[in-house]
Amino acid sequence: MHVGVEERRAAELDPVMIGEVALTVRDLDRVSRFYEEAIGLEVVQRTADGVRLGAGGIAFLELQHRPDALPRDPAAAGLYHTAFLLPERADLGRWLAHAAELRSGLDGAADHLVSEAVYLHDPEGNGIEVYVDRPRASWQWSGGRVEMANARLDMIGLRALATTKWTGAPTGTRVGHVHLQVGEIKAAEAFYAGALGFEIVRERPDAVFLSTGRYHHHLACNIWESAGAGPRDPRRAGLAWVTLDAADLDGMKARAGASISASEEIRDPWGTVIRVRQS
Repeated sequence: MHVGVEERRAAELDPVMIGEVALTVRDLDRVSRFYEEAIGLEVVQRTADGVRLGAGGIAFLELQHRPDALPRDPAAAGLYHTAFLLPERADLGRWLAHAAELRSGLDGAADHLVSEAVYLHDPEGNGIEVYVDRPRASWQWSGGRVEMANARLDMIGLRALATTKWTGAPTGTRVGHVHLQVGEIKAAEAFYAGALGFEIVRERPDAVFLSTGRYHHHLACNIWESAGAGPRDPRRAGLAWVTLDAADLDGMKARAGASISASEEIRDPWGTVIRVRQS
């Protein structure tokens, strides 16, 4: 089973989606080369202090070069992982074959029922998920909550789909969701659900998953490594900002009140920068 063209078009109508993720990096050449070679992104634009990468000519990952930044703190609030969504299941099979050829170190893999995912990290410790969605019609919902699991991923079946070589992230690849580290779950729910209007679609004491349009999740927050974390140190490498593309930007701004400035930028309780723009 795979996600077809019509289903991808439907997904693009979600009221709020992830637009771009920006990372502050200490070694731009090394990190950029990793995303190009290991993940398969293309350089879309070079800026005065960084590079923007993506697929099909559309940028969705910005690397900002700050060689004097302090190393990323794995216990701080900020990024847990950026999740790159591939268009087809066969794409994930080709990417897995590519990762094996490169001997990329993987952190894990799982069948989440709603998606199939593989995990790794970049050279500066920023988490990455490469995944493909299962058809939305197969997702199981109950009481507004979506069923997810951490089952064994069918690596053999996915690799069998790799009948052609990986030639880079295909057109249509994008950031499907972002998973954040926060200091406290209830405060995260108050901000992302209460102020920004995301719907809680799955929750547990140590994590919450949020979305719009009945997606399995556009955002997730956890305290697995960051319980009790305070405001982020802006001098550190790691997540710089996340952009949300909102169909109803005025509605989002109204819900957030005065917390969204004229520059359309807002900070969560831990200082993570959220930028909002009209989709």
